[in-house]
Amino acid sequence: MPVTAYDLTGRTAFVTGAASGIGRASALLLAEAGAIVHCADRDAEGLRETAALIEDGGGTARVHVLDVTDRSGLRQAVTSCARLDVLAAIAGIMHSSPVLETRDEDLDRVMAVNFKGVLYACQEAARLMIVRGTRGSIVTMASGAVDTGGPGLLCYGAAKAAVVQLTKTLATEVGRHGIRVNAVAPGWIRTPMTDRHEGEAQARTEAAMARMSPLGRVGAPRDIAYTVLHLASDASAFTTGQIIRPNGGVTMPW
Repeated sequence: MPVTAYDLTGRTAFVTGAASGIGRASALLLAEAGAIVHCADRDAEGLRETAALIEDGGGTARVHVLDVTDRSGLRQAVTSCARLDVLAAIAGIMHSSPVLETRDEDLDRVMAVNFKGVLYACQEAARLMIVRGTRGSIVTMASGAVDTGGPGLLCYGAAKAAVVQLTKTLATEVGRHGIRVNAVAPGWIRTPMTDRHEGEAQARTEAAMARMSPLGRVGAPRDIAYTVLHLASDASAFTTGQIIRPNGGVTMPW
C-alpha cells in the first residue's frame, strides 16, 4: 500500500530562505511531494535558481524577493497565496563574536532576521490559515545551539532560543484552529552559512563536527528537508509544540 501521508498534492507552502541551503532543499522536497511552493528570499538570483529546479522537476514555484525583516512586504507575499497549508520559516543569518565583544548592532541585526523575521512570518501565516479555515502546519527553524553553549554564538543562540519559545507558545494558541507549530533544531549542516572557512580550515572544522556525532558525519540540507516535510505533512498530524533535532546524535536532551 502506498504511503500517502506525505502527499502534499493540492496544498500550498511558503518557504523563507529558499534561495540556498536548507531553505532551498526544503522548497524542492515540498514541491516533490506535490505542493505549490512560494519561495521567498532577498537573494533574487538564488530564488530564480530554486524556482527553476522546482519547475524542471515538474513542480510549481512562485518567487517573492523580500527581506523577512520587512513585515509589510512579508504580509503582501503571504496574503498573495490563494491558500496556505504550510509555512517553513527558514531564513536566517550567522554571526560570531565573544560575549564581551558583542555590540548592540550585532545583536539587533541577528534578532531582527533570526527571530523577528520568523515571528512576522508566523503571524502572517497563522492569520491567513485562521481566516481561510486551513488546518495548516507551521515549521520554524531553531538550531542545535539552543541545547548547548557555543563560543561566539550568543546572538545566534539567543535568537534561536527565542524561536523555540515562539514555537511552543504559538502552538498553544492556534491548536484550537487545527494549526500545528513545530521547530526543527539541526546539528552541523553543510550549507553556505556554515562554509565560513578557507580550504583546509573548513575541512578540519567539518571533521571535528563529524567526530562529535555517533553517525560520524555532518548533515546535508536534504537531511533537514525531510524533517520539514514530515512536520508539514499529515504524517505528523498529532505533533505540535515540539522541537525535532536532526543532529546526528550530537545532543540527546531528555
